[in-house]
Amino acid sequence: MKKVCQYLFCVSLVFVLMLGAFSVSYAEEIMAQGQEEPKNEQKTGQKEERKVEQDIEQSSKNTVSTIEQSKVDKDASKSVSTSEQPNSINSTEISPKAPNILKDTYKRKASSATTIVEFDVSGNDQVTKEHILSVCTSKIGEEIDEEKLRKDAEAIFELGFFGMTDYEVVDVDGGLKVTFVVTENPKIEEIDFEGNTVYKTDELRSILFTQPGMIFNRTFFRNDIQRIKEKYQNDGYSMTTVKDVRIEGEKITIIIAEPVVSQVIVQGNKYTKRYVIDRYLKVKSGEVFNANKLRQSITRLQALGYFSDVNVSFDSGDTPDEMLVIITVEEARTGKLGFNVSYGTQSGFGGGITYENSNIGGNGMRLVVGFEIGRRSNYWASYEQPYMSGKVLSWKVGAYRRMWNDVYYYYNSKRILEYDRDKYGVYFGFGKLFKDESRYSWYALLDWHNTRNSNMKVDSNWTDYARDKSDLIKKAGLNPAKQSDVVDFISARELRDGNYYSLTLSARRNGLSEYVVYPKGDVESVHLQVGYASITGSSNTYLKYWFDGRVYFPLNKIFSGIIDSELFDGFDGVPLSLAARAIIGSSTGTVPYDEMYEVGGDTTLRGYDNDFLHGEQMFLGNIELRLPVAKMVTLVGFYDIGGAWGGNSGCLDGSFLSNMQSAPGVGIRLNTPMGNMRLDYANGDEGRFHFGFGDMF
Repeated sequence: MKKVCQYLFCVSLVFVLMLGAFSVSYAEEIMAQGQEEPKNEQKTGQKEERKVEQDIEQSSKNTVSTIEQSKVDKDASKSVSTSEQPNSINSTEISPKAPNILKDTYKRKASSATTIVEFDVSGNDQVTKEHILSVCTSKIGEEIDEEKLRKDAEAIFELGFFGMTDYEVVDVDGGLKVTFVVTENPKIEEIDFEGNTVYKTDELRSILFTQPGMIFNRTFFRNDIQRIKEKYQNDGYSMTTVKDVRIEGEKITIIIAEPVVSQVIVQGNKYTKRYVIDRYLKVKSGEVFNANKLRQSITRLQALGYFSDVNVSFDSGDTPDEMLVIITVEEARTGKLGFNVSYGTQSGFGGGITYENSNIGGNGMRLVVGFEIGRRSNYWASYEQPYMSGKVLSWKVGAYRRMWNDVYYYYNSKRILEYDRDKYGVYFGFGKLFKDESRYSWYALLDWHNTRNSNMKVDSNWTDYARDKSDLIKKAGLNPAKQSDVVDFISARELRDGNYYSLTLSARRNGLSEYVVYPKGDVESVHLQVGYASITGSSNTYLKYWFDGRVYFPLNKIFSGIIDSELFDGFDGVPLSLAARAIIGSSTGTVPYDEMYEVGGDTTLRGYDNDFLHGEQMFLGNIELRLPVAKMVTLVGFYDIGGAWGGNSGCLDGSFLSNMQSAPGVGIRLNTPMGNMRLDYANGDEGRFHFGFGDMF
């Protein structure tokens, strides 16, 4: 029953990842509607980001004041003169005003009648009498009230269809007749735009309620102007305004003022080259100013680690429709020396030193060298150009050596053999985006390494293995009752020394948001590895292929609608969030033991030894609930499940369900100057602690 539940969990996790990837992007789209700017995407809680937002807002006010504009609402303070032609609409007619009610038109014959017995409308052609009278409060049968009639005339004017409203009262048989006199606005035959470059004229026309063939309505058109402003603002064009509205006869021309960035000035970069900074700027000279692009540019610069401070300001350009964007940076020390301590139930304590410089020569090149000593000693060095675009190739070259003592060989979840592994190699990788600003990229990695296994000794469970594999051992001319022969058999069939060559091709979609300091969104990648192994006793060619999907989803807005608690908002702008990962892999050909999928340990399946499971197929699922509780502290609850199975050598048995293992656990993350320290406790085949740096995914 446990295996069935684990299988159902695996299927559910894959479904959650697919649904989560859709939900993140869909939720962002829905939440963005109706907002002037995507404020939920800001780097809330970050001092630099708040300063950028304040600078943008304040500078927007200052810059817009230098761009000459005639707001439609500002100038509409006068009534239409009765001498104006009824088929002409002046641009001052857009905003509300007091209706033109003629005085001394209270006409009536000499009589004593005071009761209203009839209503009528004159001057209307397109607007129906019923619609006009529907806003009046005066009723037939009531005593006449001149003040009430004046308010009715004002209400008719507020319908927006008329340039003038009036009323007159005359005596009729049985009482009084009230006639509301109106002057209809003319029909609109054409709506045009000037100054718009961001959107095509047809696209702007499509959001207007007012359309050719309709009677001009001030109220409707005032809302249309607001729709235009909101469309620009929602897409980040916060400084764009409706400069004027020109109405000539039956044609309306809406004039848009789109401030253009005439120049982007960068100052304070005494070390970092200007071309390196320009790579990360989405704001470009000659483009219409966009606050979203500016915010994303500042976020990118802050994330590089090259600068301790990034600020933005504005200035007016040579013309009223031009502006300058001024970015001021303060250089930071990019060379860092780090010390780390690690602990694992299997690997024991370890420690090491890492030197990293992320901006060699001010050219954005990254150098990393380091080592870690203990039962799992590691040495590494790499040099890379990390920037990737549709035109610029990212590349990385490196070398490594891993000298691991007391590595375990498992069979049916039992420890059979203990040995030492010495692995060293070099690699070279390169890749690009499919096009500039694309979320999709490709990467190719070439790797060569040599592996040597030594100091092999059997564990107490070796007899179980010898009994199950006795026929194969005898077929190899060895005695399954002798420890040395069992060791020789495993060494010859699985733990073989030699050289390994591989080419791994990857395609990746990065759906993470650039507007927040915590992971939000989804990342998917597919990988194909072509490998060749020249090892003791044989040469193997094989293919491995796997999918890696990750989803990061904030939960604060979901829980806030159910439980009113600030706990779900996290700390310092980082909310409670759910992180999930699923990896599914398979292979063809004869995959050597050292190149099989490995599941187990602090980077895959916590609660188990490193390399606990080996196989030519694999599944791994991880779910973490992350709750920041202080500036440097995040609590984590997690559940890991995974397995690896299959092997052409005949020495590795099992299937998907029989090899599936799982482990719940809890952990804590400490954000220290040395990096994000991670301590996890998981209850797998036994309770185990895992200590390291950085999130597992």
